[in-house]
Amino acid sequence: VANEGGKHWTVNEVRALIRIWSDKNIQQQLEGTVRNKRIFEQVAARLQKFGIDRDWKQCRTKYKNLKHEYKSVKSAQDSGSTSKSMKFFNELDAIL
Repeated sequence: VANEGGKHWTVNEVRALIRIWSDKNIQQQLEGTVRNKRIFEQVAARLQKFGIDRDWKQCRTKYKNLKHEYKSVKSAQDSGSTSKSMKFFNELDAIL
């Protein structure tokens, strides 16, 4: 599946992204900023260490998409619906 950010993310790639994202330091940096290119450049560099080749834009897009999906699943659950779910909900729930 090709999306705006290039090739489709594999489960391992997403897990690695979430692992980096769950770093308290990264979270603090992301919290107070809109201009976050520099942070996502760090994230991309750390993914590179896992042998994952993603640029900062792909990381930011994936981060935004995961966050958006998480929020919509979370609000569906809060309103009592169990029909919505997502693959990495529990991991994201621990972070967000």
